Formats: sequence, C-alpha cells, structure tokens
Amino acid sequence: MPWAPSTPRGIATHGRILDAATVEFAERGLAGARMERITAAAKANKAQVYSYFHSKEGLFDAVIARCVDDTTDGVPFDADDLPSWAVALYDRHLHQPELTRLIAWTRLERRPTGRWFDGDSYDPKLAAIVAAQAAGRLRAGDPLDLMVLIIAMASAWSPASSVYTATVDESDAVHDQRRELLRDAVARVITP
Repeated sequence: MPWAPSTPRGIATHGRILDAATVEFAERGLAGARMERITAAAKANKAQVYSYFHSKEGLFDAVIARCVDDTTDGVPFDADDLPSWAVALYDRHLHQPELTRLIAWTRLERRPTGRWFDGDSYDPKLAAIVAAQAAGRLRAGDPLDLMVLIIAMASAWSPASSVYTATVDESDAVHDQRRELLRDAVARVITP
C-alpha cells in the first residue's frame, strides 16, 4: 500500500503528482509516460513520487483508482433509474475523457481479464440491481453483465469508441439526441 502524506504540503504535492500523471498517462499510456515530465509538471521530484507510489506502475494504478472513484462518486446510481445513470455516464465521458483513455491504455498495455476493480465501488450497485431484479423491476440475468452492458452503451461515443468520438464542441441538439437514444435503449434493455 503506498504511503499517503499527512501534512497539507505533502497532500498538495501528492495531488499535483496525481494530476500531472493523469494527463501524462492519458496521453501516452504507461509505457510512453515519462517520470521526468510528470515530476516537472507536478513541481515534485522522483523521490517524492516513489515515496508515495513506489513505482511508475503504482502511480498508474493510483491514477486509475482516483479516476474510477471520481466517476463512481460523481455519477449518482439508482437501480430504479438506470437510463439516467447511463446518460450521466455519457456526460461524464464527454466532459472528462481521461478515464476512458486510461482504461483504453490499460487494455492495450496490461490486457486485464475479469473484473478490474475492487468491489468497494461496484458491490453496492450490484446489490441494488439484484434487489430491483428480485422485485421484478429489472430484467433477470447476471447483474454484473447488465451493468457492464449499460456502461458500454454509455461509452459508445467515448474516446475509446472505434466508430465515433463525441466532443464537447458538438451542438447541444446532437448531444440531446444521443442522450434520448441512450435513455430509450437502456430502458428497453432493462425492461423485465
């Protein structure tokens, strides 16, 4: 477990390192990222980075964990309104594409299989899906598969898309059309 700073100055440095590393890893991936660029952008030194994160890989993992936590905490989840959750994920990808780019790099460079992240952020969501299924409000099936399908639908226009990447520069009308299509498609998928 990486050491976490306890002083305000250490916490600020830790945050600057994560911010700089997020940009560097999102642009270049784990293999292409350079610690020199991260430390220069963070106004830190390598000793601090290694003290906090132990390695470049540890820093990459911390960046992904923070982005996942930010998304998990920043997008309210309601198993009884999964279409709205999907739309909120679409908006998150549109305005904060770093996580999608980081996940793409992870897939390219680490080739993960199975469930990527610990259950802390997903287990309550899965439990809520199971409860809604048991009450007959959601279609039956593996709750993780259902959640993954909805995330994939919400990510259809993300930077990881192999077909089309949405940008914030597109008109509100275009985004509204996508949101409604996504809302309707998810509603159809989850209907019991």
